[in-house]
Amino acid sequence: MGDGVARIGIGGFLHETNTFAASRARFATFVEADAWPGLLVGEEMFGAVSGVNLAIDGFIRAARTSHELVPLLWASANPSGPVTEDAFEAIAFMLDRMIRDAGPLDALFLDLHGAMVSEHLEDGEGELLRRLRQRVGAALPIVVALDFHANITPAMFEHTSGLLAYRSYPHVDMAQTGQRARELMDRLLGGRVLHKGYRQLPFLIPMPWQSTLAEPMRSLVALGDSLASEQVFSAEFVPGFPLADIYHSGPSVIAYGHDRMAVERAVESLTQAVLARQADFGGRLYSPTDAVAYAIEQGLRGEAGTIILADTQDNPGGGGSGDTTDILHELLRQNAQRVCVGVVCDAGFAEAATYAGVGAVIEVPLGAANGIGAPPLQVPFEVLALGTGRFTGTGPFYLGCHMDLGPMARVRCGGPLGIEVVVSSRKQQAADRAMFRHLGADPADYRILVLKSSVHFRADFGELADEILVVAAPGANAADLRQLRYEKLRPGVTLL
Repeated sequence: MGDGVARIGIGGFLHETNTFAASRARFATFVEADAWPGLLVGEEMFGAVSGVNLAIDGFIRAARTSHELVPLLWASANPSGPVTEDAFEAIAFMLDRMIRDAGPLDALFLDLHGAMVSEHLEDGEGELLRRLRQRVGAALPIVVALDFHANITPAMFEHTSGLLAYRSYPHVDMAQTGQRARELMDRLLGGRVLHKGYRQLPFLIPMPWQSTLAEPMRSLVALGDSLASEQVFSAEFVPGFPLADIYHSGPSVIAYGHDRMAVERAVESLTQAVLARQADFGGRLYSPTDAVAYAIEQGLRGEAGTIILADTQDNPGGGGSGDTTDILHELLRQNAQRVCVGVVCDAGFAEAATYAGVGAVIEVPLGAANGIGAPPLQVPFEVLALGTGRFTGTGPFYLGCHMDLGPMARVRCGGPLGIEVVVSSRKQQAADRAMFRHLGADPADYRILVLKSSVHFRADFGELADEILVVAAPGANAADLRQLRYEKLRPGVTLL
């Protein structure tokens, strides 16, 4: 490293694994683009991630004028069941070989999720980092940006110089996390000694109650921020991904700084604060029947505004299939009006609507291809609009993402004021108004919005809502963890 300019290898390999989901993330899944870019190697990474709310783009923007960045590999796939052994090994091998062939590096930055499970490994990131640490040696700085829902394992902590997680859910600060990683990297490259602390916590937090827009997460994130000082670079409570039945599933507290005792005090202070708020993680889960009835009743009372029903358990962002129909059936049964439901993933239905054309009426089964919950919805649908599925995210979470959801359709059933459905060919959680606007729909025009998302929708849709109801319709993204059968958790870990 000369004149303070370092050669930094950069890459990303992201997957959030719901071990209770039946689907698999195959190599082809990582190749295919969705909201985020598909498999990228070398220089093509720079253009593909530019302007996207991703940690790797934040790091690139913060570091490219002062360091030489060596692009390695980017791979991500939508949350699902485990990554296949073939996919994990192929991508890990590619990344390792690219580091080997990159020439001398001064540091390594990686954009990882932190909750990857493969068919043969409980701790995907821990094993990946072990291999890469072996490749680059013990002294080379490795700084990693992690998802807010990372299940941080001892191996991940051991084989890295620094771990920094997003601090928001919805994750509106992903790019900012990359910028923070660059600051930490510069301290390491400047020779400053970095002490680190880590503590696992003995409970699992359901996804809907991890939102930083609500208590207790709002206050706990603020406390972590307040612990930063000249001696403590960062102190973070990372709530984990509870839908992973692995030994190291669950929340953690991590801290980094230049004074060992100050780091230890920060870890202890934040850990005790989290334990004191353990009982505060929770909220009401509505049945589809109760949620629809309540929303209709509020409309009959003349209450203004929109009610959002969050179809949390079919959230593709947590491994859901994105095609369950239980809430749709209930909306029809109760004759709900001025409703829009999105985004339902059904490539066959989207193809049929595209073939029929705008204005046609089709009666093709919709959804429920995975056999979860209610059967497909088979009623007459009027085709209102069609789209290519290619558009750019405009909301805070998906900002700058070049969506590629395949052929899309907006259809209506239940009469002229009835139920509209936004259908895609590839699954993606409904977390951006652009998904609706792509098909000529304005989410603000509806009395009831049903969104297949747990929390991320709040970043772009939250201001529209008079009320938000979290609905527990069937799906792989369980909001009540006690419905699941865990077999591999650490002794003493409880379910909230």
